[in-house]
Amino acid sequence: MNLATIVAIFGILAATLNFIIGFAGIFSVAHAVFFGLGAYAGAQVALLLVPDALLACLVGAAIAGGLSLCLALPALRVRGEYFVAASLGLQMMAATLFAEVKPLTGGIGGLVGIPRPTLLGVQIGVLPVAVAALALILFLTARLQRGAFGRTLQSIRDAESAAEALGKNVAAAKTLAVAFACAGAGIAGALFALHLSFVNVESFTMDQSVLVMAMVIIGGTGTLWGPIIGAVILLSLPAGLAFLPFIPATEVGAVQQIIYGLAMTLLMIFRPAGLVGDLSKGRSTA
Repeated sequence: MNLATIVAIFGILAATLNFIIGFAGIFSVAHAVFFGLGAYAGAQVALLLVPDALLACLVGAAIAGGLSLCLALPALRVRGEYFVAASLGLQMMAATLFAEVKPLTGGIGGLVGIPRPTLLGVQIGVLPVAVAALALILFLTARLQRGAFGRTLQSIRDAESAAEALGKNVAAAKTLAVAFACAGAGIAGALFALHLSFVNVESFTMDQSVLVMAMVIIGGTGTLWGPIIGAVILLSLPAGLAFLPFIPATEVGAVQQIIYGLAMTLLMIFRPAGLVGDLSKGRSTA
């Protein structure tokens, strides 16, 4: 149950990051920042008001989506590696702020004793809410991808200068895409806090952003189900390694990182489109 809940939460993260990388062509390395904003917001809602899962998700989404404009509005006027640099700077700055703003985040020690979540006054587990949120994110992603907004994002991703020449509002489209993705990351963060009953800065570092990016790349960038499959693979791997007798428990993390790096390298060589990306291509060709 714990693994399924974590997979669902990180599935939301991977699906929303895939929306801006795969569908909009915006490469960000700061998704863990908005994951953290949602987690701290959801934790404070549970600690100070009520541990209602729906309210925590709404507040987490509003704060993460709203503050994403701090990155989107100035940074989306630049392209390519300049936006990557801007998101990297935000990730580094946020990690320090999460550790220092103690009244809101609890500092290095984090926030503890977060109450178990409820829904309409009834105590529940996080898993059904996380699965419902993931299904909603996937549904909205599919609808947006097939609609006019999705076609605008695709034109921007494939040829931004041509999209501008055709009169597309590139800055507005990118800003909306980032806000949607970061709001989804905020929902995942709120559910993460309610599930663990504890959050601290260690969960929202660059390593977390890289892990989510690996899920997207391994599963298939720009596909609907690829990031979910990537999340299942990468999160199930540590559980499997823990049962291998020849790997000490203290070395599982190091072995896991080696396997992640090796898997991404091999995929970039033999399946650049990712697991699902190659399968989808094969079906369309046939």
